[in-house]
Amino acid sequence: MGTVTEKLRLSEISPRIMQSEIRSMTVECDRVGGVNLAQGVCDTVVPAPVVENAIKAIHDGHNIYTRLDGIAPLRQAIARKMAHYNSVAADPDSEVLVTSGATGGMYATCLALFDPGDEVIVFEPFYGYHLNTLLSLRVQTKAVPLTMHTWEIDFDALRSAVTPRTRAIIINSPSNPCGKVFTHSEIEKIAALAEEHDLFILTDEIYEYFLFDGAEHISPASLPGMAERTITISGLSKTFSITGWRIGYLVADKRWLGSIAYFHDLTYVCAPSPFQYASVAGLVELPDSFYTQMAVEYQAKRDMLCGALQAAGFEPSIPQGAYYVLADVSAVPGVTAREKARNLLAKTGVAGVAGSAFFTGGRGEDILRFCFAKRDEDLKKACDALRGYRG
Repeated sequence: MGTVTEKLRLSEISPRIMQSEIRSMTVECDRVGGVNLAQGVCDTVVPAPVVENAIKAIHDGHNIYTRLDGIAPLRQAIARKMAHYNSVAADPDSEVLVTSGATGGMYATCLALFDPGDEVIVFEPFYGYHLNTLLSLRVQTKAVPLTMHTWEIDFDALRSAVTPRTRAIIINSPSNPCGKVFTHSEIEKIAALAEEHDLFILTDEIYEYFLFDGAEHISPASLPGMAERTITISGLSKTFSITGWRIGYLVADKRWLGSIAYFHDLTYVCAPSPFQYASVAGLVELPDSFYTQMAVEYQAKRDMLCGALQAAGFEPSIPQGAYYVLADVSAVPGVTAREKARNLLAKTGVAGVAGSAFFTGGRGEDILRFCFAKRDEDLKKACDALRGYRG
């Protein structure tokens, strides 16, 4: 009996959605036993109250499904944190959703809000998961390039990118991969454009506490009239160094949150229950000084890595926030950034990510992204290897 092969095929979108270059380089780095500055795994120490309460929650039997929007104590803690730090008021019972990481929050949001053929604007360089999430849902993307190295916004280009099919603008501040922190003035202008064209703002604020040189984090939802059209997506993965726990959250007007929560439930059911309880402890017990000290420590890590990159002849763009550095690696052999990343790994044992993963139109081929969210001993090992690089 013959096999009917015309129906045994991948979807039409599958060839365009491949494993991210970030994860590919992690695999390559593991293979050679190198230092992984490719993936933002954030393997620094988890705060003691978070660890202790995760163990306690397991022993206390918090190992079953939670309700679809997350446990009440965590939603309440998130609402208090949003009011205190972000100046955003949110009802914990109708406007806060605990998600399976910020990535899960973004995916559920796109499922709930967008239809195939809709358009969403992203700033370039962009986070690849944002772009590919949209593409996987058959949503079209419009990339608006930021000025290289200074990362300023061309507002004429942004306005020109808006069409009758545009539904939203995505903001990621502080930004992965370039570390841009959007200013109050920039967010005001983006907000005005969103109001003029009746657009959603999706804002990924996962790196909100990683701020350097006096930079200030501004949540778009805190601006007058913006809460109703803004989906604020964030999480505790980076702040508490628990990227593998998948504890994210989002805040949105109740008109949107119900549908977003349904799609999140359909896809992920819930974030891990004991880790939700552990996260409450982090939000409640850690003082403001924890966050300010973390920023100081990460600025020192940034300066260490940027100094090593400069010594290697790889001019870095100094980030204002997050924990990544884009650096010019023109001197590394290779035609593409992907080749350069693998050649640098082979030569130094240090893994970075091809800049082309964050740009369109063939840009980024002389750029690599490096992550400095590493324990000091591992970061020093990587920096020593980079300083010793000879092309």
